[in-house]
Amino acid sequence: MNVLGDRVLELGPKPAADGLYKNFKLTRDADGVAWLLFDREGTSANTLSADLIEELDRVLAELESQRPTGLVIRSAKKSGFIAGADVNAFRGATDSSAVEIEIGRAHAVIDRLEALRVPSVAVIHGFCLGGGLEVALACQMRIAIEDARFGFPEVMLGLHPGLGGTVRFTQLVNPMQAMPLMLTGKTIDARKAKSLGLVDAVTQERHVRNAVKDAVSGRLKRARPGLLNNVLSLGPVRGFLAGRMRGETAKAAPEAHYPAPYALIELWEKHGGDRAAMLNAEKASFAKLMVTPTAQNLIRVFFLREQMKKLAGSGNKIEHVHVIGAGAMGGDIAAWCAGQDMRVTLADMKAEPIASAIKRAADLYGKILRKRTSVRDALDRLMPDMQSEGVRNADLIIEAVPEKLELKQKVYAGLEPKMKPGAILATNTSSIPLQDLRTTLQKPERLLGLHFFNPVSRLQLVEVVSHDGTDAQLLKEALAFVGAIDRLPLPVKSSPGFVVNRALTPYMLEAMLMLDEKVDKTVIDAAAKKFGMPMGPIELADQVGLDICLDVGDMLRSKFGDMLPPTPAWLRDKVANGELGRKTGKGFYTWRDGKADTGGMSVISEPSAEMIDRLILPMSNVCVACLREGIVDNADVVDGAVIFGTGYAPFRGGPLNYARTRGVENVVSTLEALTDKFGGRFTPDAGWETFK
Repeated sequence: MNVLGDRVLELGPKPAADGLYKNFKLTRDADGVAWLLFDREGTSANTLSADLIEELDRVLAELESQRPTGLVIRSAKKSGFIAGADVNAFRGATDSSAVEIEIGRAHAVIDRLEALRVPSVAVIHGFCLGGGLEVALACQMRIAIEDARFGFPEVMLGLHPGLGGTVRFTQLVNPMQAMPLMLTGKTIDARKAKSLGLVDAVTQERHVRNAVKDAVSGRLKRARPGLLNNVLSLGPVRGFLAGRMRGETAKAAPEAHYPAPYALIELWEKHGGDRAAMLNAEKASFAKLMVTPTAQNLIRVFFLREQMKKLAGSGNKIEHVHVIGAGAMGGDIAAWCAGQDMRVTLADMKAEPIASAIKRAADLYGKILRKRTSVRDALDRLMPDMQSEGVRNADLIIEAVPEKLELKQKVYAGLEPKMKPGAILATNTSSIPLQDLRTTLQKPERLLGLHFFNPVSRLQLVEVVSHDGTDAQLLKEALAFVGAIDRLPLPVKSSPGFVVNRALTPYMLEAMLMLDEKVDKTVIDAAAKKFGMPMGPIELADQVGLDICLDVGDMLRSKFGDMLPPTPAWLRDKVANGELGRKTGKGFYTWRDGKADTGGMSVISEPSAEMIDRLILPMSNVCVACLREGIVDNADVVDGAVIFGTGYAPFRGGPLNYARTRGVENVVSTLEALTDKFGGRFTPDAGWETFK
């Protein structure tokens, strides 16, 4: 990309304030247009921080005094325009009044940019998110390069836009299109932004100079708010539409758990017709949200993700992946890898599973890849391989056959002699210890686990499992591979169920035990959702597959005995009858088009606090046990793993963070009370004594 630094040199800039600014470069071209480069010191991406905003204020003061013929704002970073606020500044906020004062200072600077008496143009490439988009909205015009992406992801952090974006965005773009983008955090591409009126032009990098000249001279046809915006700003109309927005939001995010979307709706409903009032109310609303437990925990989750990304390291060496087993997991693993630029061969004993996997891959690519050529290329990289010829050239072989020790060992016996030197043999086992799997291998040191989670395209975690003889270099390469396919690695030592399934199994088995107690499945699932889980344990069991639940439950009970709820006999009957859940269309629920059909059932009674504790607290108990046993060595990473591997209520910050927040003494005493009432499976782990 020919970024602004090169572009300005072509135009013959005259330095305006060389060396005065740390995070900006200000130059002027032969036409007297000032070009302001965002180039935050020491980072690969521009983010907004208090010191950068303060420096921007000084830049604007200089521009006010110089009165150039126009102003162009660009980024010097290849990654994009501005990726939003520096989230570090949000951590640990407890005083909403202090936050409001700070955000007020930033507001004043953005208002100052908007008030400049010269034509101002934001030229945007790459990501333009959150506070970055608010900076762009304060400019009079916006020109997007074709690769630009726009969005307000603040809701993912328990916030809403806080630098005037709630006002400027809903005034410029039809609120019925602007509000859903802010309420969901979704991003849009440059063409969509143009159709909404968010940007005035979309161009290629080589045409930026001419586009800027048109903008500064007044020849660029600017996007203008339509008459419909005026109608939608009327109080009664806002009230009606706000009600509909609340209803849609409630389907995905209860207000008790996620207050930010509702605060945004209220902000627009009350003040959408009064710019000054809404700008002022936005500051107070943003500050109030910042100090909520939800925002602080979601900010914590943001940093957990960044921490886990670093575990991948760098220097991926894997180019060719061979997957054995084209079932629900193996096929989707193969599809994901091919979609991430890997060459993939997919083997199975029958052609039908491979054909189904490729069809699912085509559906997936149609949703996540924006260009038809990208879909075509991804499908070209996913190659059927009935004869498993790909084994000979593969850098990584992933075994994803059913959870049977003897079957997996039989597969290994056939493929190990064909593997090239240095190739990794990985199993996607969800529970079988590697110490058991390795016993028949000639080179057990190259066996490790790559445990993906279902659905592969949505759950970001991959457990990278090692045994005491795993080659350290191959383990490092496996971690780098996980990072290269845009997943989050969790290094774990081999143990039954590893971390995530060991934590998840008591959750699902306890739910099945409640079914034996004649508790309705809708009440059980409602109990988990009331806590904040994205789906209940009964629906989740169907999603995972009842055969997998049964296999994992049997494996873990053979190791941990009465520390787990008993496996109901009727579960074996359902599996024997082929009622496996989502993948067969019937389990506890009937499934249609990938969704559980509840038949319009309503919850027949309110779930009790005890029911929620029975489901949730064993997960925290298991996580403490995994720390005590050294299966993992970092409590924060455990929280990240359970969130990214199961969807555990993100606003709780993870099962260990939840225990800290609730109080360890309270958690232990509640587990003891459940032990007295229901049995030893609730016995508090010894690790609580030293847990902090």
